[in-house]
Amino acid sequence: MVREREGKGKTKTKGKAKSKGLAKKKYCKLCFEKVGFVDYKDEKRLGRFITDRGKIVPRRVSGTCARHQKQLTTAIKRARLLAMIPFTSDFYR
Repeated sequence: MVREREGKGKTKTKGKAKSKGLAKKKYCKLCFEKVGFVDYKDEKRLGRFITDRGKIVPRRVSGTCARHQKQLTTAIKRARLLAMIPFTSDFYR
């Protein structure tokens, strides 16, 4: 005789709790614009991926792919060394 177990109404969810709204899928803006290589001289493009405090925006927030995130990181660091973009903002102390 095989008995089937009946659950007591509890459901297990793995990971984070379900959000109430549907999240919009993030996509790589650089892939969408068909950017082959991120250049350190393009200050406007790099400025989109830096916070007001001067930090590099993480991949999970910006939605960039791994390839472009690595290129962004090296380009931002090169631009900082050449004083094209600041390490921190002026009003932050």
